[in-house]
Amino acid sequence: MQFHPRPRPGTATPWNFPAPDRDRLPNGLTVLRCHRPGQQVVAVEVSLAAPLEAEPAGLEGVATIMARAFSEGTDKLSAEDFTAELERCGATLDAHADHPGVRLSLEVPASRLTKALGLLADALRAPAFPDNEVERLVRNRLDEIPHELANPARRAAMALSAELFPADSRMSRPRQGTEETVERIDAASVRAFYEAHVRPATATAVIVGDLTGVDLDQALADTLGAWTGSPAEPRPVPPVSADDTGRVVIVDRPGAVQTQLLIGRVGADRHDRVWPAQVLGTYCLGGTLTSRLDRVLREEKGYTYGVRAFGQVLRSAPDGTGVAMLAISGSVDTPNTGPALADLWTVLRTLAAEGLTDAERDVAVQNLVGVAPLKYETAAAVAGTLADQVEQYLQDDFQARMYERLAETGTVEATAAVVNAFPADRLVTVLVGDAAEIAEPVRALGIGEVTVVSA
Repeated sequence: MQFHPRPRPGTATPWNFPAPDRDRLPNGLTVLRCHRPGQQVVAVEVSLAAPLEAEPAGLEGVATIMARAFSEGTDKLSAEDFTAELERCGATLDAHADHPGVRLSLEVPASRLTKALGLLADALRAPAFPDNEVERLVRNRLDEIPHELANPARRAAMALSAELFPADSRMSRPRQGTEETVERIDAASVRAFYEAHVRPATATAVIVGDLTGVDLDQALADTLGAWTGSPAEPRPVPPVSADDTGRVVIVDRPGAVQTQLLIGRVGADRHDRVWPAQVLGTYCLGGTLTSRLDRVLREEKGYTYGVRAFGQVLRSAPDGTGVAMLAISGSVDTPNTGPALADLWTVLRTLAAEGLTDAERDVAVQNLVGVAPLKYETAAAVAGTLADQVEQYLQDDFQARMYERLAETGTVEATAAVVNAFPADRLVTVLVGDAAEIAEPVRALGIGEVTVVSA
């Protein structure tokens, strides 16, 4: 039997996060374009400076309804005709509202980009917001709310926001509104929100894909460049305050066989120099199946299918005064809620006392940096990240430099960042589960005052 030589890996091809070209159209619209050869499905992201904190009092959720209504017809096309034209282009158009603003996402074959940009421009320039369609969207949103309240993970997120942020802060309340506020929304309020906050001078369009043979300058001039509006300046970003005093809130679900865990606090946004080290340390703590939390709670103890630690920017600001949510999430069976939390706190305290290992750091760097080419394989992934950077007031090369910083971050620095991010005595713990079964075991842990609220 003849054995052939074992194949040897080739030299890795250098990879960098794509660098966009930035310019501004005569109407004030900022445009980032990024030519990606071979990406025949072009992704377009439009960021509108219409943040949730700009919603009128008592009409929370109007930004979400407006976002959904952009595809419900224009001054030229009915809702049905607009949808049909998108389908003829082979395009998809989605929109959502979040704390930084409203985002529209378009994907279309490169050969039909100009036509699709025209539809997108019409939706932004002259949305119809017909009464009957807005009423339907409001009813749909009202139908969603009971399902969200019944979902343990969504209910935990709502409770954590309500605990961390003061009652008068928009961040303390559901992003898409409550039943009380959504039912007040009508077409007139949607139009008023649109008129107050949607204009090209405060918007940014990101276009990523194979632009070979596309006269993008002319296409933009004929479509998004024809959108007009007042030259209003972006809204100031108000400061954010939060209370992360260590405490426990149990959202009572009698008879629940599992407990949903969400443990969190707030931290600095991506402008802070500690962000790369925090990303690396958080990954070591709970970013993957081989992280410390999973090794203990899943592999050793069998309490859960998985526990994750993560950092998520809620809202950013040019001066670095934004805020991110730092959290640990997962679910465990009801009888083991107390033991699982005890072991989780042991992991945090051991991490603070002994630090990360060089091996943990090396694996995390390899995973985070090594997966980047695959993570950004599609035009949509690149466009989404560039649009995130715009909304967070970051430089266009932030993500590229982020990978350099991750590779340069040492074990000691990553340890300090994750320990500061998740201090064992300053975490707000939300548990959605059977209070009669879990309250006393949790109180015995001494991780904070325990409060029980109804679901």
